[in-house]
Amino acid sequence: MAWTWRFEKADGTEVQPAVEPEEFTTQGDAESWLGEVWKDLLQGGTDQVVLSEDDTKIYGPMSLHGTED
Repeated sequence: MAWTWRFEKADGTEVQPAVEPEEFTTQGDAESWLGEVWKDLLQGGTDQVVLSEDDTKIYGPMSLHGTED
């Protein structure tokens, strides 16, 4: 099983992340990584993310903007 993030603009268009993700073996590892780098991703042009396990979407899109919009 592999957990992966998809990085998107607000309109759902996929973008290259400012921080290259690794391949995660657990959901917790994937979420912890995002918690550490979300500000860098946001500054690099990612507006939202989608978490998947293999080919199954788990949740998202989730905004990286929080309540500051």
